[in-house]
Amino acid sequence: MSTDKKIFEELDHFSGIEQQPLSIEDKLDELINLLNNSDINSNNIKQIKDKFNVAIEKKLSEPELLAEFQKVDSVDLSRFEKLEKIEMLLKSNYIDTKVAKSIKFKNFLEMIFPVLAGLVMVTLGFAMIILPAPPYFEMFTIFHFTLNDGFTLMDLISLIIVLTGIFIIIKSYIKFVN
Repeated sequence: MSTDKKIFEELDHFSGIEQQPLSIEDKLDELINLLNNSDINSNNIKQIKDKFNVAIEKKLSEPELLAEFQKVDSVDLSRFEKLEKIEMLLKSNYIDTKVAKSIKFKNFLEMIFPVLAGLVMVTLGFAMIILPAPPYFEMFTIFHFTLNDGFTLMDLISLIIVLTGIFIIIKSYIKFVN
């Protein structure tokens, strides 16, 4: 038990570090130096490692983590440097196919709802064009084809609704693909 007490006393030394304007790297170097100079057992090492890993995992959420992997792919580095960066990301973060699939599923749901809304708008717009409207709802005719028929303001509004629906569908699909 004395080693546990000694370790916690040495870790209390870090409480005063918060007032000093040191960078994270400096604090990490000091922690490594402290761990090298202390005599700790494997249980204490596991506790410290678990505590550190939990703190690091909270920093990167799943979408940010995948963005980091994509960033490594887009950077102009040699294959070996890219491999080192990916290895570092994999060592410091937990990611597997379940996490990747859950993110893809969330992205799919984010795409499917605008697509459905766009399809409803397209259907509504075509229904407004095809179905006959009462004469008082037709407003006025912009362009006459015959004496009794023509392109009305209601048809124009319907076409705007259709085009807006198509725009929403295309935009959400492009967002999903990228």
